[in-house]
Amino acid sequence: MTYLTDALRAHQELAVFLTLAIGFLIGRVKLGSFSLGTVVGTLLAGVLIGQLDIQVPVVVKYVFFDLFLFTTGYKVGPQFFRRLKGDALPQVALTLVLCVTCLLAAFFAAKLLGYDMGTAAGLLAGAFTESTVIGTASDAIGRLSLSAADKTNLTNHIPVAYAVTYLVGTGFIVWFLPNVGPKLMRVNLKEEARKLQAQISGAEPGGHDTLSAYQNLAVRAYRVTSPELLDRSVAELEARPRASRVFISRIRRDGKILEPDPATVIREGDTIAVLTRTELLMARGTEIGPEVDDKELLDFPVEFLDVVITNKSLAGRSLTELAGMDFARGVFLKKLTRASQTMPFSPETQVERGDLMTLIGAENDVERAAKHLGYADRKTVMTDMIFVGLGIFLGGLVGLLTIVVAGLPLTLTASGGALIMGLVFGWLRSVHPTFGRIPEPAMWVFDTVGLTVFMACVGLAAGPSFFSGLQKSGLSLVLVGLVAAILPHTVAILFGRFVLKMNPLIVLGACSGAGTITAALRAIQEEAQSELPAVGYTVPYAVGNIVLTAWGPVLVAMMS
Repeated sequence: MTYLTDALRAHQELAVFLTLAIGFLIGRVKLGSFSLGTVVGTLLAGVLIGQLDIQVPVVVKYVFFDLFLFTTGYKVGPQFFRRLKGDALPQVALTLVLCVTCLLAAFFAAKLLGYDMGTAAGLLAGAFTESTVIGTASDAIGRLSLSAADKTNLTNHIPVAYAVTYLVGTGFIVWFLPNVGPKLMRVNLKEEARKLQAQISGAEPGGHDTLSAYQNLAVRAYRVTSPELLDRSVAELEARPRASRVFISRIRRDGKILEPDPATVIREGDTIAVLTRTELLMARGTEIGPEVDDKELLDFPVEFLDVVITNKSLAGRSLTELAGMDFARGVFLKKLTRASQTMPFSPETQVERGDLMTLIGAENDVERAAKHLGYADRKTVMTDMIFVGLGIFLGGLVGLLTIVVAGLPLTLTASGGALIMGLVFGWLRSVHPTFGRIPEPAMWVFDTVGLTVFMACVGLAAGPSFFSGLQKSGLSLVLVGLVAAILPHTVAILFGRFVLKMNPLIVLGACSGAGTITAALRAIQEEAQSELPAVGYTVPYAVGNIVLTAWGPVLVAMMS
């Protein structure tokens, strides 16, 4: 044991990695459907190992925290700036109401119960599940004109309050939104989901990352024998089924395979490869003629390709409009992703710049569509670290600037600046996607590992004083955290439904986004048996991340 303790104290990096391992293990443990998650698990692991009095250099946690915040901004940046144009003002208004109520609830609770600013910041971070507040509030406390001992004491109170109130902020709100939220609005969530779905004629869910044994699309070969189809162009035949999209991908004529264009005329004896939905082929395929087994005809490359929409002229157009354009011939939409969330889509769904469309079709057709839509986001393992490093550096410089509001000196801090610049750089990436690539695996490392290393360092530093602080204010924090977590969501639900007249599913999705509680979105979708609440999640999630993170130094300024 002495050997282990000495090793961890002398080589703090080993303590950090041990904390990560134990923290992720704790985060995987489930009680029913509830789990602490890796963030809280890592914090608790850090507190336990921190009892050995291990001093990790402060700069380590801020390096990883800045990386995490930049990535967070990068992911939501396109959606954030796009929605500032006004087409989602109700969702933005609901988010601001919730976030302001969060700040006021934490402030007045701390004042009434005599909490110090460290405990108040931990209450804000935990009750509203915004762990970034720990970093921005700690940074703000470090700038106060206090002794080093007082700063350390206040900073160590933050993770104590966070750990206690997080359990309430996550666990209870995940239950509260899908179960109590509909009652506050006096609606049946499943019925509202059916109504909203009915408004979207022909709606169909987006795709998934896994492949199903059942495929919506299929390509089959038919020998054309129907007199009605002979001596007609490919364009005429493809336009005949008015309710479905059908494409003739290839033609075998006189033993040779042709790559048709819309003007190509079908002749007697031709065998055609027809690409469309499986159910349509099964129902009406024989109207063309007998199905034949022609492996060579059907053996052409089909491509799945992610395409970022950057073409300004296409923004705001519906999928139906896009499907009718020449470049969309032979191409189908597999999945629509917006702000890292898979979106339900229908023919009426409007696309936006920065959306990621997963297309499927013949290789040539998909490549043609990609050129018109925007930028083909091909899989790669390379991260543009020039982009990442410069973004965090510039963001830090911006964040260090201080402004005085009503006599209060306010600053974003270097970490808050990294978040803001992440937004800007994420938006730039969506507009000019030829640079700034961060692959999904790298984004997971920056996001998850960045935050958990920060939390590990926080836990290790707070370990020696954690339990004494918990004994002083533990029970009251649980009760206050419960009230402080419920109040903003209750106000936001009532405001969104009865003042803004928003759809109940969108209201609840917006509340989960504004409170940055992704687990609550999943619970709402399960209760509603619909993916539609995600439509209200992305904008509030982007705005909520910014505002709640900024509340860290604001709350410290108010408390001081």
